[in-house]
Amino acid sequence: MDTTDFISLIKESIFTVSVFGVFLIYAMAKGKYALINVIFALYLALLIALKFPYFDSITGAGGQSSAMTKIIIFVGFIIAGTMLFRRHIPGDDYEPAFHKLSTKILLALMATILVMAYSFHALPVTEILTPSTPIQHLFAPEENFFWWLILPLAVLFFV
Repeated sequence: MDTTDFISLIKESIFTVSVFGVFLIYAMAKGKYALINVIFALYLALLIALKFPYFDSITGAGGQSSAMTKIIIFVGFIIAGTMLFRRHIPGDDYEPAFHKLSTKILLALMATILVMAYSFHALPVTEILTPSTPIQHLFAPEENFFWWLILPLAVLFFV
């Protein structure tokens, strides 16, 4: 493994760990039901983003700034979906941070899996992160995308 491959692996690992950390902190601060709402919002955001007709007119020609704009719009869809689901699926309003921590870790992992799968199939994250690392080999194959989408739903069924 040469230096560029190692740096690429570190960048993707930091991205993955950061996403997991954000979801875990969110679950600890707001509770597991809030994170379940985010997982549902991730599915809704994917559905909307795949057919959103205004990406090209909003983002312009292309490149890294275009990729960042698409990601910001996608995050907007997630926030709007979270607010929508929070309104209709309120859950528990107060839950101690470390109460059922293993469930929160599992849910944060499932949300991270969704974000990683979306990163290689629906979002232009590969324009920002360098491809061909072990993380990409795990999430990038087209035949695995369906299974990465089903896994969080299966976990939600049993949690």
